[in-house]
Amino acid sequence: MKLSLVSLISVVSITTWTLAGVSGPIHDSAARTPVLVELFTSEACSSCPPADRFLETLEGQPVPGADVIVLSEHVDYWNHIGWKDPYSSHLYSDRQSTYAQRFKLADGPYTPQMVVDGTSQFVGSDTAQADKAFAAALETAKIPVRLSAISVDASHTLRAHLEAGPLDSSFRLREADVYVAVALNHAETQVSGGENNGHTLKHVAVVRSLTKVGELKQAQPLGQDFQMKLDSKWDPHNLRLVAFLQEPHQGRVLGAASLPLNTK
Repeated sequence: MKLSLVSLISVVSITTWTLAGVSGPIHDSAARTPVLVELFTSEACSSCPPADRFLETLEGQPVPGADVIVLSEHVDYWNHIGWKDPYSSHLYSDRQSTYAQRFKLADGPYTPQMVVDGTSQFVGSDTAQADKAFAAALETAKIPVRLSAISVDASHTLRAHLEAGPLDSSFRLREADVYVAVALNHAETQVSGGENNGHTLKHVAVVRSLTKVGELKQAQPLGQDFQMKLDSKWDPHNLRLVAFLQEPHQGRVLGAASLPLNTK
């Protein structure tokens, strides 16, 4: 389910922007490097639960030097075989299809598929391939991203502030896409049909909205306020906000950050 973007206010500063003492790309062994992990999964797929559990393990931050930011994106193309995944959306199927084209996958999209930083893909439960992907990700410079001033009011309107460091010449890009995802921290389903019939499935970081909110321009830092209307059925205490920068046409991920929603 894609949330409607109610308003978006962008303010780009001409001054140097600094996050946690780091100006420009993060490429320092002393800092935790953000790594975005996307899992394309489905509750109707019998081979997906092991990958779902692995994603939960990754959320526990087991990779030294990495700030692992996970997203569980439930595709809808399994919904015809006896169980309709309540978290599925065609939006995530389309996103996965774009990756399949980029990675030149002869057999097209599949589940479970894990994509790390938009540059590595493998079967979502393959821990050996994950280790290789993380090793590569930790060697890649990242742009600092920061979320702040997150709140949800009585009308279920989410407000937040997003900052990103400058897109300097080392990235060889004119611009990068800026995305914001709203995800459930935890979800659980009693499956009563399909390949996982009779099983209780648990998930983390289940994406309920994924929206492109702007662009980061070359040599310019970004400061941006935005607000979104949340579904009134969602418990704000069980939601997180994830922001990430991605090369146009769904390429490499250049930076990411995540915070729980502040409902005060």
